[in-house]
Amino acid sequence: MENNKFEKPIYVTRPLLPPISDVTGKLEEIWASQWLTNNGAQHQSLEKEIQSFLKVPNTCLFNNGTIGLIVAIQSLRLSGEVITTPFTFPATPHVLTWNGITPIFCDIDEQTMNIDAGKIESMITPRTTAILAVHVFGVPCDVAAIETVARRYGLKVIYDAAHAFGTEINGRGIGTFGDISMFSFHATKLFHTVEGGCLTFNDSDLKQRIDLLKNFGIKNEDEVVMPGINGKMNEVQAGIGRSVLTMVPDEMKKRRHLRDIYNVMLGSVSGIRLQKEISGVKDSYQYYVIRIVADEFGMTRDEVYERLQPFNVFTRKYFYPLASDYTCYRQIPSSARDNLPVASQVVQETLSLPFYGGLSEEDVRKISSLIIGLQGR
Repeated sequence: MENNKFEKPIYVTRPLLPPISDVTGKLEEIWASQWLTNNGAQHQSLEKEIQSFLKVPNTCLFNNGTIGLIVAIQSLRLSGEVITTPFTFPATPHVLTWNGITPIFCDIDEQTMNIDAGKIESMITPRTTAILAVHVFGVPCDVAAIETVARRYGLKVIYDAAHAFGTEINGRGIGTFGDISMFSFHATKLFHTVEGGCLTFNDSDLKQRIDLLKNFGIKNEDEVVMPGINGKMNEVQAGIGRSVLTMVPDEMKKRRHLRDIYNVMLGSVSGIRLQKEISGVKDSYQYYVIRIVADEFGMTRDEVYERLQPFNVFTRKYFYPLASDYTCYRQIPSSARDNLPVASQVVQETLSLPFYGGLSEEDVRKISSLIIGLQGR
């Protein structure tokens, strides 16, 4: 195995970068306009292009996804408690806390690693106002079951779709489900604007309120109508995003091919579980994540993570730890591990492997062979 060391470090992802000439072209347009922020031409164009790509009726761009999610909660006037998943990035529960809301953690489905829709109802109390679910690694939640529960109890539904750019269910854009969805455009994402994000929603009446909330509540030169925040995407971000967006279809095609190679090489290895693929779903190809079942593989996830590093392969224990294990949330009764048996197990097993279009077939085969070579050692 010593001969399989990569010359340069191979990380989980690498940002999709357009030709520098495309970027300078966009900068020239911005410089000529002398309009750097506040809903300029690049912003307006990107918003329309994103709306078309995601197949959604309404879009609002943001300087980052977290601010977008904070504004989403404000726009729906949520309070009290919101049911969410512990298996997620810190931003998901944090945006609730920043809005004075208590996150209530629900266990996850073992196959998809999304919130277990069948357990949501048991978590509902008189203080519950919404469900904040996450399309983990771009795989859709059980949106139909979540909608049924939400309607029964009059709850709002927000989706953290940070990983789900381009995901579709039977041809329908993932951003059309629920009341609001948030997409992250961070540099690590399939599509990015260096930093950025957006909200998508079906109710056109929300558009004005969200736009006001992300711009200090300023209605015009003479009126400030609500306490807002500064969540605006600037022209440079938007211009770069427009160039990146043209590259996304080809990047997705490359990632699909690399995933097929990973699946062939790792799919039948004892102790390795692949993430479930759902019929009718078009994937976002955001991450390639496996689970290492220690008793079968002969080595823990953490040991695999550590032993790959000398070969210059840097994976990620994603997500780890559970949000419910953060010091700031441990006191919440729903954070008890007895309440989260599946999440508590899965969080010890998931490993995100290098996955981006710039990898070669040989790279993916070498990484897979390294993992197989560790089995039982």
